[in-house]
Amino acid sequence: MRRKSFDTLASAAALVVAAVLLAAAGLLFWAHSFVSDNVRTQLAAEKVFFPPAGSKALSDPDIKPYLTKYAGQQLVTGDQAKAYADHFIAVHLKATTGGKTYSELSAQAQAAPNDTVLAAKVATAFKGETLRGLLLNAYAFGTMAKVAFVAFWIALGSGLLLLGLAALGLLHARRTSIDVELHVPGWHPESQPAV
Repeated sequence: MRRKSFDTLASAAALVVAAVLLAAAGLLFWAHSFVSDNVRTQLAAEKVFFPPAGSKALSDPDIKPYLTKYAGQQLVTGDQAKAYADHFIAVHLKATTGGKTYSELSAQAQAAPNDTVLAAKVATAFKGETLRGLLLNAYAFGTMAKVAFVAFWIALGSGLLLLGLAALGLLHARRTSIDVELHVPGWHPESQPAV
């Protein structure tokens, strides 16, 4: 095979792969921006704030180490949503329900339909677990946005690298004489069987 042909084919293949990677980078950046913006917008609309620094709400040892860094801030990110769900709502739910889930309390309430204290615990568990689940969904989507951003940089870097290599390959093909053969160690055209 002629060296010029090989360089041109390899460069063309690199250009195709580079175009795919650059298109993927664009889509990944869009996904990151779209998801991040939606998480922030939806959480900001709820107007949830962490307790202020030094408040009694942050004094619980199950809460303080996790929420002190967010003290007084508005909850607007996936990481904040996870911290609030796992170390504020969950702690208060456990204290209110004795560590029982909505499902467990609901089964008990069905067996004792006139127990108003138990019915109140069922309502609290339902609301708390629902809010917790919604916040953890925001965390999951926030994490997907972060992954998309990392993948964007990988795809962009790889695409640009291949684009540069393709350009060098085409430049080399342009400078290579048409009669130069590609040298493959151990391969000789005269030693190949005739077809």
